[in-house]
This record gives sequence, C-alpha cells and structure tokens, in this order.
Amino acid sequence: MKPAMFWATLQFITRIPVPASWASGVDFRQYGRGVPIFPLVGLIVGAIAAAISVAISQSGGGIYIGAMGYVLVLALLTGGFHLDGLADTCDGIFSARNRERMLEIMRDSRLGTHGGLALVFCIGIKTLAVVELSHLLPLQLFAVLVCAPVAGRTAMVLLMYRQRYSREGEGMGNIYIGQVSRRETGSTLLLGGIFIGVISGWQGLFAMGITLMAVYGLSRYFCYHLGGQTGDTLGASEELGEVIFLLALLWS
Repeated sequence: MKPAMFWATLQFITRIPVPASWASGVDFRQYGRGVPIFPLVGLIVGAIAAAISVAISQSGGGIYIGAMGYVLVLALLTGGFHLDGLADTCDGIFSARNRERMLEIMRDSRLGTHGGLALVFCIGIKTLAVVELSHLLPLQLFAVLVCAPVAGRTAMVLLMYRQRYSREGEGMGNIYIGQVSRRETGSTLLLGGIFIGVISGWQGLFAMGITLMAVYGLSRYFCYHLGGQTGDTLGASEELGEVIFLLALLWS
C-alpha cells in the first residue's frame, strides 16, 4: 500500500495535521482501499490519548481527571466525528418512525433527545470504565487504553464487508460500505488482532473477540432497521466498539 494512502486515511478519519502533499494522488473514491490501515490509525490515536491520560493520573491529577482526559483527547483527535455518528444514529433508530423517516432524521444536523442521551451515556460509561481500570500498573493501563481505539476501528470493517449503503445516491459512508474485499477485511481483522495481542495479551484478545461479536450484532440490528449501513452507523460502531472493549476488560 502506498504511503500516500496511509496519510490520506489518517487525514480523513482524524484531525491530526497532515501536509496536503503527503496525501496527494489519492482520489476520494479510493479511500476504501485504506481500510486495512484503520487499526494503525487507532493505534496512533490510542497511544496519544493513553499517554496523556496516564501522565495526568500519575502526575497528581488523579484517576478521574486522567480518565476524563483520555475521553476528551480521543474526541479532539477525531473532531467528534464518530460521536456525531453515534448521536445521529440513535436519533434515527429510536425515533420509532419508518425507514425513510429514520434516515431523514439521521441527516438532520440538530441534536435530538436520543442522540443527547447516547452521548451522555457513551462518554460517561467510557470515563467510568477507565477509572475502574486505573488500578492497573501505569504501563498496563497505558497498554489497554491504547488498544480500545484499535478495537473500535478494527470492528468497523464488519459494517463495510458485504453490506449495502442504505441511502439513495452518494455519501461519505458510500466509499467504504460494500466496497471492501474479503482480503481487505481479513487484513484489517488480522492487523487489529496482532496489535492488541502484542500490546495487551490474551485479555486484550478476549475483549476484542467480545467487541467483534457485539459490533456484528449491531450491524445486523442497523441493517434490519435501516436496510443497510450509513456513515453515521460506522461512527456509532466505532464509539460503541471502544466502550464494549473497555467493559469486556473489566470482566476478563
């Protein structure tokens, strides 16, 4: 894979500054080829957020401020991109309307009650999960916090492979949904598994297995209600994947 594809993918799904020349030559419609890089992007994002979180908690800030710092940095590094998808998905899915109306609601830029509740619970549970994991030694805590974004971005591929785009016409999610081959899907899952296995061992792999099963279940749920996937459901799966991974670690 060309280095330009890595930089284009990093630039597209994060807010990490990337010089435009580094990503030149990659057409927007080719971004689907960058899916196998998602675990690596998660590794970079997770390492930055985990380092800041552990530094805060170990320098006197305490475990609560450290946990809040972790969640805040994750949101800043992605520009709230995935959180927005989670909120839009919940506004649509829980509106109890027909499929067409759900998709219209998901396109509405205004935040609804269900979307607001989803954000509160997602951020709150993620923060409290990090607090509960803070009994680990600093290096162990750093390792598991790095792995959560890796698991979330790896699991996203399950909403892309052999899935259909639920909207008519073009959309941001359309460059990924249904555009990923079996080989690219396998490569994404393998790379994510390698990263998590090396960094956090069998406990991490167990948590990743739980995450993949849960996200696959979500993909079927979204498909049943929406007739397919959208860019919003991709974002929702990433956020929920991180939460599920952290919760699974508490029981592993």
